[in-house]
Amino acid sequence: MATKKDGAKVLTANRLTDGIAVWLGAGGAWVEHLDGAFIARHAEAGAAPEETAPRAPAHNLVLDIAGVDIEERDGRPYPLRLRERIRAEGPTVRRDLGKQAQDRAAMAA
Repeated sequence: MATKKDGAKVLTANRLTDGIAVWLGAGGAWVEHLDGAFIARHAEAGAAPEETAPRAPAHNLVLDIAGVDIEERDGRPYPLRLRERIRAEGPTVRRDLGKQAQDRAAMAA
């Protein structure tokens, strides 16, 4: 089931070392999977990541930091825009590539 959270957001960026899409995690580290992202469910929660994010480029970790609108589906973050779903999962035409392929391989193991 999807639950719409007005204003629920995560922060995303591209890691400088390899260009991979990453998300700001609850502990302030940049994580490779959207499921590990800190979800700001209201304005007050959104303030902490917004303060952390500007320091990341200065440390040469990430660039192009952006907020992404999400909703939670079955307890997992789901980006509302197709572009962000592609960044989170991989190509839409080849399910055997990208992060969705890694998820399937992990489930098969």
